[in-house]
Amino acid sequence: MIRLLTSGESHGKALSAIIEGIPAGLKINLNFINSELARRQKGYGRGGRMKIETDKAEILSGMRFGETIGSPISIQIKNRDFENWKSIMKNTEGSTDKTISSPRPGHADLPGIFKFGRNDIRDILERASARETAVRVAVGAIFKLFLAEFGINIYSHTISIGKISIKKTTKTLAEIENSPLRCGDPAAEKKMIKIIDEAKKKGDSLGGVSEIIARGVCAGTGSHVHFDRRLDACIANAMMSIPAVKGVEIGEGIKNATRSGSKVQDEIFYSEKKGFYRPTNRAGGIEGGMSNGEEIVTRIYLKPIPTLSSPLKSVDVKTKEQTLAQKERADVCVVPAAGVIAESMLAYALSDAYLEKFGCDCLGDIKSNYRSYLERIGNV
Repeated sequence: MIRLLTSGESHGKALSAIIEGIPAGLKINLNFINSELARRQKGYGRGGRMKIETDKAEILSGMRFGETIGSPISIQIKNRDFENWKSIMKNTEGSTDKTISSPRPGHADLPGIFKFGRNDIRDILERASARETAVRVAVGAIFKLFLAEFGINIYSHTISIGKISIKKTTKTLAEIENSPLRCGDPAAEKKMIKIIDEAKKKGDSLGGVSEIIARGVCAGTGSHVHFDRRLDACIANAMMSIPAVKGVEIGEGIKNATRSGSKVQDEIFYSEKKGFYRPTNRAGGIEGGMSNGEEIVTRIYLKPIPTLSSPLKSVDVKTKEQTLAQKERADVCVVPAAGVIAESMLAYALSDAYLEKFGCDCLGDIKSNYRSYLERIGNV
């Protein structure tokens, strides 16, 4: 089982994470981790912060000679922009006259100062910032490397922004990855870019939907016996932790709510070549809290981010007078980047489930357990 903690503020010195539970013997490619960080920073509609930061990960513990040794892995990403924020974000004694007292509607600002008893909203927004997801993508790369040992591949693509949705995916995965919005429908993507430009001119923001798919997950991952071990519940929990995500769908869950049962369930067939299989995958690869051998399909629904260059009305928490919300540097649309973050969170949930089912301290032992399981259920 995995234990994961992250720390750090948006404009602090660094972001960091500690992962416990990764077995010994896993080869870690730092270039792959940094390439995943670069993917998170891309996407049409991103803001000025992406021009300042070039995220690079540094692994501080848990590895020797490019391989995990079984002890906790600590990883760090330095914030280059900290140099411009030293006087505001120093962690020694002092004060600043640049306090923030106008909370942004839709952000953590107001409930955060209530909860922690702070009088400067920056104490809340720095940690609540989606900048924290950079280190989650770094650790997500490690989870992806672990899952790759079992033939599992995870990818994502944009299926809608605002009211524009894809109709048909015609691009390859490589072409999707290199497109401005990581979208497989060129015609829809052009329309998406147009509405992003329009929103930027208005000082507004846009949300959308990203689909995340995991291929190669064996049947029987997760469990039906306890609510907190159901795989779909674990995935939904991980996805809802991503800032701006307000809805999670497994398979065709939303459409299925309007259909009759005979049009929803995926019928089961068998052949010597395929074993047990289903011609459809409306369940998104999960039944009864367990993977069924089909692709795991998840969609995340993102609200428009709450930081606007044309801010909404708010109330100054000190004077109680009507004012405009605080303006911070922000993106117009984060849907493509959110897909990359969601890949990492899906990798986390699946890695945790695999370690629960096949877990040992050594990667070789885990793979041996995995092969024995596949042999028992007749998939090899």
